Amino acid sequence: MHQPASQNQLRIILLFSALYIVVASVLSLQAGNSEFIFYIAVMVVISAALVLVHRRVGVSNGLLWCLSIWGLLHMAGGLVPIPAAWHNADVPGVLYNFWFIPEKLKYDQVTHAYGFAVTTWLCWQALSARTLNEVGLSLKPTAGLMVLCAAAGMGFGAFNEVIEFIATLTLAETNVGGYQNTGWDLIFNLIGSAGAAFVIFLMGRMKRSSSL
Repeated sequence: MHQPASQNQLRIILLFSALYIVVASVLSLQAGNSEFIFYIAVMVVISAALVLVHRRVGVSNGLLWCLSIWGLLHMAGGLVPIPAAWHNADVPGVLYNFWFIPEKLKYDQVTHAYGFAVTTWLCWQALSARTLNEVGLSLKPTAGLMVLCAAAGMGFGAFNEVIEFIATLTLAETNVGGYQNTGWDLIFNLIGSAGAAFVIFLMGRMKRSSSL
């Protein structure tokens, strides 16, 4: 069972998150970037929801930091400029379009995999904590439960694509990309969710083996 973050740890993480959200808001307003003003509003709502989840189930300090860093990666992805040589000519010159491996792996895809790996971990912590608090049982990360958590992580990833689709319908200009980009986003959501579930499963097996 994980150790829930203390109130002091939560305050530090919220302060860190608020700091980069304020900076991102100022930069977005200065640039007239309506897309990121929209995303910042969504992030504020998500942050509030996560605080409520933490109060109900007690999320670990490490997981809260990972979630905050995901938000920072997202803000940086849409606002940090990159040289023209680092991205394709038909897309904006921001970090989201930076190719780590040309035409193979880019910043946006890595961020998706990381983010929904963390979301899958959140689903596991919430499920195991609620079960312990309400039923008094300590869940083990079985293969079936890990498939369930990975599916939940992928579901939140699909919801993210719905939010991006709404952005394309309501904003004059976005950096969302087309159908192929959405497909790759979903694939990297799957990679992140399945990878996190597999690691949690292995760690559970190792913990049981060491206790024998």
